Amino acid sequence: MVYLDNAATTKPSSESLKKAEVFNTVSYFNPSGLYSGGISALKEIKNAKEYILTSLRALNKEVCFTSCGSESDNLAIFGLSKRGYYCTTKGEHSAVYKSFLELKNRGKEVFFFDLNKDGSVNVEKTLDFVKNNEVGFVSIMHVNNETGAINDVNYIAKEIKKINPKIIFHVDGVQAYGKIEYAISNDIDLYSISAHKINALKGVGALIYKKGLSLTPLIFGGGQENGLRSGTENVFGIKVFEFSAKEKYENIKNNYQKVLELNNYIRNNLDKENFEIISSENASPYILTVSAKGLRGETVMHLLEKEGFIVGNGSACSSKNRYSRVIEACGYKKEILEGVIRISFNPENTIDEIKEFVKAFNLTVSNLKKVMQ
Repeated sequence: MVYLDNAATTKPSSESLKKAEVFNTVSYFNPSGLYSGGISALKEIKNAKEYILTSLRALNKEVCFTSCGSESDNLAIFGLSKRGYYCTTKGEHSAVYKSFLELKNRGKEVFFFDLNKDGSVNVEKTLDFVKNNEVGFVSIMHVNNETGAINDVNYIAKEIKKINPKIIFHVDGVQAYGKIEYAISNDIDLYSISAHKINALKGVGALIYKKGLSLTPLIFGGGQENGLRSGTENVFGIKVFEFSAKEKYENIKNNYQKVLELNNYIRNNLDKENFEIISSENASPYILTVSAKGLRGETVMHLLEKEGFIVGNGSACSSKNRYSRVIEACGYKKEILEGVIRISFNPENTIDEIKEFVKAFNLTVSNLKKVMQ
């Protein structure tokens, strides 16, 4: 089976699991314990936080470990009370998008910025809205999870802070962390990441936040994570996250080039009559979204699985919807919307696998179209 749905989740790194196993078998202590084992466990969490900050070259920032990227997004969005508009894009992951709908239900003023055709935010319209309205909070994703479009979040944050330095700026960095080289700027107040997108474990995420930011917790209890996220920390999961992040950042340039080669092969060898490529050439190479024009993407996905290839048809968190609201917001019509397939890579994928996949993809779509005629 060739797995090409890595934007949904990734296979945990065997090396990271091996390194972290000691925290399940020997150093399994509660980090809140005042005995030496507990103190040692707390120090290991601190070391993981320091590495995450180092990997993002983050100055004046802190880390709060959470259970996932969605919780990190929620903590960022609901953990701050601001006046004025809460603004985000029409292309956000449901963890942000639905949180903003909930803000609206709670009586907050909410606005959704328009997208460009590739899924990136329309920067000109975004800045125009911020200039002409009282805005308190902005959330813009770094890499779009459905198209791979990269938003220049450092630039956007800088321009927004020029308009009003009191605006809080949050970034969902789940599809960017460990995959594209990036140094978080001081203009970014909050940045969400997730472990299972980089070959670590489900059940661990983190929110990077600016020191001095007055965040209100979502979960109350023992006051762990500097009072922001009560509950006994998942030391094993946190260490797997740290070790997997180190693997990614030690090889980030080589991984990028490997994945770019795989992405380009598919772009150049798909049957142009049957497919439309949605992801731009400037997108993250880790995500390539195409449409099998005139077909149901879900049908194509299941046929490919029978051939031994696993792909997605949009965000795994929104897979129950017939159309992707993100691709629809990019301006595509029904013929394209129905046929959406998301291919997402891991550096462990090989060019031979991709060549076989392209053959199967072209043939599956061609045969399906003949049957439908």
